[in-house]
Amino acid sequence: MVDSFSAANLVEALVLGVALAMDAMAVTLSNSLCEPDMPRSKKFAMPVAFALFQMGMPIAGFFGGTLVAPLIEAYAGIVSLVILGFVGGKMVWEAVHEMREPESCSSSRLTWPTIGMEAVATSIDAFIVGVSFAASGKDIVLYGGAIGLTTFACCLAVLLIGRKLGEHFGARAQVVGGIVLILIGIKAFLG
Repeated sequence: MVDSFSAANLVEALVLGVALAMDAMAVTLSNSLCEPDMPRSKKFAMPVAFALFQMGMPIAGFFGGTLVAPLIEAYAGIVSLVILGFVGGKMVWEAVHEMREPESCSSSRLTWPTIGMEAVATSIDAFIVGVSFAASGKDIVLYGGAIGLTTFACCLAVLLIGRKLGEHFGARAQVVGGIVLILIGIKAFLG
């Protein structure tokens, strides 16, 4: 039986959306710290990609996840660790290289495939949440939509903060951003 729409369900969905958006917000902040002069298209792509994956993964989990949930759950941490560890390690390496040779910093730009990998890595936990929605009869349209919209709004807000911090701290911020990504990956791996 599916829950009917109520204010309590909406509040629960929004709170869950904020909780699931935390990793995406941290990655958005890290990216904007690393590249304060990022083109607007990529700045906007981050909240959109993160929101779409955060919305899509619970829906996928709701409709098909019960078949593959044990597999996803078993490997979600290692997949997140590998992706975020690679991206974060690359950011740290490039920032250290940039601090040693400032004129060679143009290679440390965020790429479209990296945004995609980050969106997948930060939304894997939302898949398992979708499986739990199916088991508990939650309204997947309400919850999926609220999670996606909340993620979009949170990441957009973080972009404003990240720009100001990135302009102030430069390559040191990129090192911190890379370390944050690695720590998020380790957190996902440990549980």
